Amino acid sequence: MDVTQLYHQKLRTAQEAVRLVKDGDWVDYSQSAAFPEALDSALAQRRGELADVKVRGGIALKPVQVVEQDPEQQSFTYHVWHCSAIDRGYIDRGLAFFQPMLFRDCGSYYARGFAKVDVAMLSVAPMDKDGNFSFSIMNGVTREIVDSARTVILEVCPGLPVVYGRSGDHIHITEADAVVEGGKPAGTAPSPQPTPIDRQIAGHILPHLRDGITLQLGIGGMPNALGALIAQSDLKDIGIHTEMMGDGYLALYRAGKVTNRKKEIDRGKGVFSVGAGSQELYQLLDRHMGFLSAPMGYVNDPMTIRQFSNFVSINGCISMDLYGQVCSESTGIRQISGTGGQLDFVTGAYMSEHGKAFLSMSSVFTDRQGYRHSRILPRFTQGDIVTTPRTQAPCIVTEYGVACLSGLATWQRSEAIIAIAHPDFREDLIQAAQEQGIWRRSQRR
Repeated sequence: MDVTQLYHQKLRTAQEAVRLVKDGDWVDYSQSAAFPEALDSALAQRRGELADVKVRGGIALKPVQVVEQDPEQQSFTYHVWHCSAIDRGYIDRGLAFFQPMLFRDCGSYYARGFAKVDVAMLSVAPMDKDGNFSFSIMNGVTREIVDSARTVILEVCPGLPVVYGRSGDHIHITEADAVVEGGKPAGTAPSPQPTPIDRQIAGHILPHLRDGITLQLGIGGMPNALGALIAQSDLKDIGIHTEMMGDGYLALYRAGKVTNRKKEIDRGKGVFSVGAGSQELYQLLDRHMGFLSAPMGYVNDPMTIRQFSNFVSINGCISMDLYGQVCSESTGIRQISGTGGQLDFVTGAYMSEHGKAFLSMSSVFTDRQGYRHSRILPRFTQGDIVTTPRTQAPCIVTEYGVACLSGLATWQRSEAIIAIAHPDFREDLIQAAQEQGIWRRSQRR
């Protein structure tokens, strides 16, 4: 059958398409820019008509209407794999539930039936002449979601770039049960401008980098600052292998630092799994032969990462204790982010022959009452979730320097960690280390 004819046979309004959702269904929105805005709004209009519909998403870049229009959760309960600021606000207000996961395993949760999907709704780029829709900047676990779903509804978003993939990068019109034409632009997540502390942290990391590294960056002000420093440096032949493609790579690309020529695998290609950034980033990725999307099960697998001889992973964290345990997803019991791929890349970078992993944070934060607190704590006692265990803690970076913890005894760790704490808190941390039995009497104060 002619694919254009089939497209028109399956074309529905959003209101018609969401009639496929039944009581008790699990509905999956995928994540990030794959969010199906028109379908979400239409589904929210069925509030009071449907019962016990569970919706799963994550890294929301726009307000989610099944949450906004049903705060009493009369019909819909929202679940989040990983938090954006929007998702965090929903969890704070009791309007969403968090689902813990490792990004490298997320696809297998669907494939093995742990994450049920009755109806998959996701945004895709417009259909090509052969009947294929690009998953665009959301390869991630999209293929596993589609394969697990009873019903698949595609929302066509003209603003999404077409991104070529290593695998798992598209869906054919024959696999869709319904197609909806959305008219809203794709969600964006421009990175914040770096702060002076971000620049200090980036400056501590820069000397550890060398020509020909394969680089994984998180998102935020610090990666932007590091990207700008690398762009101004003499470093060359940077390769990209990252779960999240963000604006931090734009400065590197514009400066000609990204060549991907020294990569041991996927040579000549910058590989990523999920994208979230500015329209400028999306325009760069559109039909660019130098970039490939790939499933998280490949990108985040430590067995993939170990094949790079000079892999460098740089991510953020929230706090740590004197034992070297790192929290990157909560403040006490308040969910801030998620494990995501941090542990994947810490593990893989260590397995890389000359690999390095850095977790960065400011040494202090100021609360709403104006009180300053150390991000380095004696020990975690308030429910803080350990993202990276002390046995895998890599190099920790604050504006005061770098503490590389691999192979250190407890007393060596406490000394290295306290050395990068804010000076105003160091004496109290030393006292705590003594009380906890991880401070040698001969150590300096």
